[in-house]
Amino acid sequence: MADSVAENVASEAAAALNETLNGTEAVNGTAKVPSTPEGMAVAYSSLVVMALIPIFVGAFRSVRYHKEQKESGEKGETMTSKDAAMFPIIASCTLFGLYMFFQIFSKEYINLLLAFYFFFLGVLALAHILSPVVNTLIPASFPNQDYHLKFTEGKDSKEEDLMDYHFDRKDLVCLGICTAIGVWYLMKKHWVANNLFGLAFALNGVELLQLNSVTTGCILLGGLFVYDIFWVFGSSQVFGTNVMVSVAKSFEAPIKLVFPQDILERGLEANNFAMLGLGDIVIPGIFIALLLRFDVSLKKNSKLYFYSSFIAYFVGLLVTILIMHLFKHAQPALLYLVPACVGTPLLVALVKGELVQMFGYEDNPEDKSPEGTDNDKDGKQEVKKEK
Repeated sequence: MADSVAENVASEAAAALNETLNGTEAVNGTAKVPSTPEGMAVAYSSLVVMALIPIFVGAFRSVRYHKEQKESGEKGETMTSKDAAMFPIIASCTLFGLYMFFQIFSKEYINLLLAFYFFFLGVLALAHILSPVVNTLIPASFPNQDYHLKFTEGKDSKEEDLMDYHFDRKDLVCLGICTAIGVWYLMKKHWVANNLFGLAFALNGVELLQLNSVTTGCILLGGLFVYDIFWVFGSSQVFGTNVMVSVAKSFEAPIKLVFPQDILERGLEANNFAMLGLGDIVIPGIFIALLLRFDVSLKKNSKLYFYSSFIAYFVGLLVTILIMHLFKHAQPALLYLVPACVGTPLLVALVKGELVQMFGYEDNPEDKSPEGTDNDKDGKQEVKKEK
């Protein structure tokens, strides 16, 4: 499908990133089978693997996406330092708004609306990820045909494109497969369908959401570091309840990855879930993807910053799970992930003497020279000639 569809999906998915949800509560009301050590090990290991895949794959896809933007002359939309500073505030307002909404209105009706909303988003996100795979699997004898869907507004010189999609029959086959998965999610809310949509959102987010500089990334992660701690630990002191966990238990949408801890006993019908919010994947993920693009810009055939931060994320995630298991309480994952993901590349840059170079890197550098610079130079040359 067209890249514009993917960007719309990514921007919509960004709104869902406000929910950095953690915990080990079940999402339905049926009786839970007690977790066994083996079941917990399987669940947490699966969550770790599912968290690492979209970051690793999405980071490399972001390099390709950034290269395509440069070659086409398209200026990508990036997050500014001001946007990064405002994001935790907007996220807090959104989270508290959802909490109040669930307190006032019936969560069944709210979740019904959300189910249809995320159905369409999930289908488009999954189609963007699976399209290359489906195209490869379809035989060459398939009667393919190209299509162009265009929707404009205005006439002649005032004509403006509202929709301009190029696709073919292979894309339609892929869309049909993803729609079937969407219907499965809509009807059953099965955890496998939830994870397929969640992984698609996460991978699209890491690929398409861009931090322009390391400074912007540090501001964003630093702000969300405080956000996560407050809403997991501090909100119960202010509001008398853990707002984030309360929303996590009420909010039935594929904005978190889940894996049952009783899968060994109940198989695919298991319902005692461990959870990891997409925000705990995508927020560090877009920073790690930025570091990979910085590695590429150095042209040293080395991806030291990417791999060091990727390993640091992995270690931070393990520490999060260990602390959550020891204290039997939902943990703000960014409390452990942010120091690991930010501190490690900073330490590497400090050791290699590339700290200034790293903070000076920009994905889309703006022309900082004033418009009058060339004129000024010409003016100075004219004065010299007159002399």
